[in-house]
Amino acid sequence: MWRDRELLVLLAAGSLTVMTGAVVAPVLPEIIQDLNLDRSLAGNLVSMHYLTLALSSPVLGILADRLGGKRVLVASLVFYALFGLAGAAMPSFWPLLLTRAAIGVASGGIAAASLGLLVQLYSSQEARSQAIAYVASALTLANILYPVLAGALGSISWQAAFGLYGLGLPLAATVALQVRQPTRGDGQGMAAMTGDGAKLSQVLRNPNVLRLLLTLTLSSATVYAVVIYLPIYLKELMNASTALNGGILTVQALGSAVTSAFGARWLAKRFGLTLVTAAGFGVMALMVMTLPNLSHLSSIVPVAILFGMGFGAVTPSLYTNLANFTPEGMQGSVLAAGTGAGFLGQFLSPILFGLILAQGSIAGVFYTATSVALAAGLLLLVPIRA
Repeated sequence: MWRDRELLVLLAAGSLTVMTGAVVAPVLPEIIQDLNLDRSLAGNLVSMHYLTLALSSPVLGILADRLGGKRVLVASLVFYALFGLAGAAMPSFWPLLLTRAAIGVASGGIAAASLGLLVQLYSSQEARSQAIAYVASALTLANILYPVLAGALGSISWQAAFGLYGLGLPLAATVALQVRQPTRGDGQGMAAMTGDGAKLSQVLRNPNVLRLLLTLTLSSATVYAVVIYLPIYLKELMNASTALNGGILTVQALGSAVTSAFGARWLAKRFGLTLVTAAGFGVMALMVMTLPNLSHLSSIVPVAILFGMGFGAVTPSLYTNLANFTPEGMQGSVLAAGTGAGFLGQFLSPILFGLILAQGSIAGVFYTATSVALAAGLLLLVPIRA
């Protein structure tokens, strides 16, 4: 499958959803200084797109199923580049925030259409599972690569870092030339969209689907809590440098990527999707619970790797299970809802765990994240009737 040109193009396009926030975070101090922003408001520039992405991806997933995923993906990539590049020209906070909201909508279209096309292009369950595992790995590796690129360009100026959004234009052309559009769902009218809307509503009310959407939200919230608060903990514990914090988050991401690409499918075939996902949540919970009791780098690094491996087993298994519960021709819509649920968890994570930190200590954040991961794993093991 790695020799499949369409797969590589769709993975590259889908990775831009990670770049949306990765470009801003490293250069946020420079943006604050250059535009004279209020620091209490400036953080919204990093997270605003998560909200609009979560809200827009289900709607754009429906459009991708009905109008064709290729059309939606190409248009979304073009708008992604335009809105992203426009941000570099904004003179103040509110116009810049508006471009961040707009690029979140474009990211929702990229996420919905690229994942939907992957599911449609690989009809067998085994090939589909492996493709979804590659998506999880690509997004994890993108979380490593794009901040590094943004930081390097940001040493020139924060506007130069925003130039990375221009990658959407050549990728749009590549998708138009290299990716097939499955004939199913193409060129259908509004009546068909309305009828399928009723079917989609029925699928989304399925208790099994609702449970998977909730667990996607909880898993994203847990991981983002570690991404945000582990560097803060290490800074307090050992005055860790930004390079050390980045290194620990990198090995965590690599553990996730390797497990997603090479271990998740084998584990699912041997033990079943539900058991593997629940066990992955258990590993995540155990590792997060251990973190505040560690004080040496030699023990923190392997715990971070194991946490990443647990997440690497969870994510592709949840998406594969979600695809398996979805009728043919509607996977793009339902998987887009799953994408939205995941990004909603990332948007809510700093809000909810920030409240915990404000009322207690950072150890309380880790213990609360442990409870969230355990609750998600146990939720999957509760038998429910569709």
